Parts: sequence; structure tokens; C-alpha cells
Amino acid sequence: MLPGHRLSLQMHHHRSEHWIVVSGTARVTNGDAVAVVNVNESTFIPMGKLHRLENPGIIPLIIIEVQSGEYLGEDDIVRFDDDYRRAEPQGEVTARETDNR
Repeated sequence: MLPGHRLSLQMHHHRSEHWIVVSGTARVTNGDAVAVVNVNESTFIPMGKLHRLENPGIIPLIIIEVQSGEYLGEDDIVRFDDDYRRAEPQGEVTARETDNR
């Protein structure tokens, strides 16, 4: 993810995610909490929890994302706020982000 970019504020009905920072610095919104996650650190996003990943740093952010759950389909995302204008009305499911922003 490029410096200054962020993913949509989103949630998943059927999966949880574990993010491990490989390079850069991540700002992670996980429900009401916002935390900075550095290289070699990780965070867990429970199923159904609002979350967002941001790169507040000056170098590209690289993470490993591990998904777990009964259904891992690309269509299991609900967007609530999206800088790239992909947000749908609350409750609508849209395609998962696949770009490297």
C-alpha cells in the first residue's frame, strides 16, 4: 500500500483476518480502537468488526493477510467509507479490494 493511502472502512460477515506487517508502518482501525502496527507485529480483526488499514508512513506498507472462516469468498465485504468511491449503501456486499493501494 502506498504512503498516505488507506483501504475502505469495512467489515466481513464470514471471515476474520490476521494482518502481519512485513515492511512499513500500519495504522489499523479495529472497531473503536486505532493502533499503530510496526514491522514484525500483527493484529487480529474478528469477524463482523469494522476495520480499516492505512499507511501513515513514507515507505510502502507490505502486509501478509491470513483469512479464516467458513466462507472466504471475494464478495464478503461491506464498505462503510471508501476513498475510492466504491462504498455501497450500508448492508450491500461488493467485490473485495484487490489492488495494491
